[in-house]
Amino acid sequence: MIFSIDDDECPQFKLCIQSAQLNPRIIGYAKVSDSVRTYQGTSPKLGAKVFVDRSAVVIGDVEIGQDSSVWPLTVIRGDMHHVRIGKRTSVQDGSVLHITHASDFNPGGYPLIIGDDVTIGHQAMLHGCTIGNQVLIGMKAMVMDGVVIEDKVIVAAGALVPPGKVLESGYMYVGSPAKKARPLTEKELRFFPYTAANYVKLKDIYITESYE
Repeated sequence: MIFSIDDDECPQFKLCIQSAQLNPRIIGYAKVSDSVRTYQGTSPKLGAKVFVDRSAVVIGDVEIGQDSSVWPLTVIRGDMHHVRIGKRTSVQDGSVLHITHASDFNPGGYPLIIGDDVTIGHQAMLHGCTIGNQVLIGMKAMVMDGVVIEDKVIVAAGALVPPGKVLESGYMYVGSPAKKARPLTEKELRFFPYTAANYVKLKDIYITESYE
């Protein structure tokens, strides 16, 4: 096995891993050597009941918190810096998550840090940025190096957040470059924990089933 699991918190998870080793069609933990890869001696670490689709790729210094999910064709690459993803966060289909390496142009580089209860929409691209808790990144949005997104923010579909920008908590940002559009409504604020919990339920179904 090439990644560490908190088996003690979830005996069923350990059983699923054992089953995956015997049956590469088991969802979430299938074909571990293909989906979850060591890079230069550093392997991804997945918390209890994390789902990684077998078509996704997670590489190197990546840690993913309990009950998070990584959906088909996603790439999470922690090769020249680290990636940290919190609990109950979903990284949806076709998303690309990477870091900014250290260089003379950017001493220290930027890791990619993502908080709890974050929803990352289909085909989003996140690069060397920091994202707080309860954030929605819309489909095909792009968040660039050194960006800081505070808690409870919506980045609209297709938005481009340019390098170094700070997105203030409690607002929706739209456009290219992304600009503050309006305060979030009470309904939108309630949506953050709802959609996170919905994806926890969905990945649990995937974990218990297999592709045929």
